[in-house]
Amino acid sequence: MGQFFESGVIALQSIWANKLRSFLTVLGNIVAVTSIIAVVSLIQGLNSSVEDAIVSQVGADSFMVDRYPITRSEEEQDAVRNNPRVTVDDARAIREFAPSVASVMIQARGSAPMAYRGNELESAQVQGVTREYATLPTTNIERGRVITPAEFDAGRLVAILGADAADRLFESVDPLGKRMSIAGLPFTVVGIAEKKGSVFGQSQDEYAIIPLPAFQRLFGSRRSLNLVVRPLDPTLTRTAMDETTVALRIERRLRPSEPDNFGIFSSDTFLGIYDQATAGIFAVLVGVVGLSLVVGGIVIMNIMLMVVTERTREIGLRKALGARRRDIVWQILTESITLSTFGGIVGTTIGFLVAMLIAAVSPLPAIVEPWSVGVGIGITAVVGLFFGLYPAMQAASLDPIEALRRE
Repeated sequence: MGQFFESGVIALQSIWANKLRSFLTVLGNIVAVTSIIAVVSLIQGLNSSVEDAIVSQVGADSFMVDRYPITRSEEEQDAVRNNPRVTVDDARAIREFAPSVASVMIQARGSAPMAYRGNELESAQVQGVTREYATLPTTNIERGRVITPAEFDAGRLVAILGADAADRLFESVDPLGKRMSIAGLPFTVVGIAEKKGSVFGQSQDEYAIIPLPAFQRLFGSRRSLNLVVRPLDPTLTRTAMDETTVALRIERRLRPSEPDNFGIFSSDTFLGIYDQATAGIFAVLVGVVGLSLVVGGIVIMNIMLMVVTERTREIGLRKALGARRRDIVWQILTESITLSTFGGIVGTTIGFLVAMLIAAVSPLPAIVEPWSVGVGIGITAVVGLFFGLYPAMQAASLDPIEALRRE
């Protein structure tokens, strides 16, 4: 340990004596680690933002039934084009034939203009839902109250607004109890939902939740519905999905040989699709950025070879005075690792600042994970070890007599 410490002190003295050369040596590592930390931070932030958006829409312990399954080709799209609409009868069948299901919420989505006095949203999302909405874990009301079961069943003209919709329409006025218009019909605001944020700069909070019968007054009753199904227990999600599939096949009178004419999705389904779509892109992006570490390592190796040449007499003198091969190897390796790790620490700091700056001036979120900092610094230490090994072996193999003769 003492020997390693002594070698470290010698390495730091050498680095400090040649500050400009040391900085230029690790510049490649600084740029590489800055890029890696910034890219990984943005990727982590994007992944977290997308995951939160998906879970907030579907729910961690719920799944959705839709008219169409996920398709990956035109042939698959053509095969499901004539799928029947999801109806209230489908929801009834799930409640009847799926014992692992706790609740089935029926919902429909559309877009319509919203207005309050002189303020207007030209096209905001409108969601029509049934009374089960109030029992979902994703239902978070920041102010006011949820719509009551009686209001849901009667189709009263009441609404829960998303945070951004409330801010843009009412500005400094308290929205609760006020009347606003949705597609020309007057709705009373009874609640403001908790803010969800944005994804890719697109707000998730410009919407209104209204009872499904009221929605059907606005958009008609022939629109296809979605079902949000919640199992009795999160551990029964897979069982509930299987029972839902059977219930829908029974309701739709599908033969055993016929494929499902509906789609069932959980949050894991959407996250899996997102991961498949982005994993390759992210891997290539990080790989390309990581190539600059190799360039930085080659620069370090060249500089260390030059250092060995400059200090040939010093190395020869140390060997003549009894320094062993491993002492010389440790000295050069320590200097190489110290240089490279210093570049990693500086690059990590700058990368963190760059990621935060990008997150501040753009819609891209950023999260700096502790493991990415450790990996960034650890990789530069490995680079210093790997690319410093050859110069260290060259130095250790010098003949002390020949080294002392060299001018």
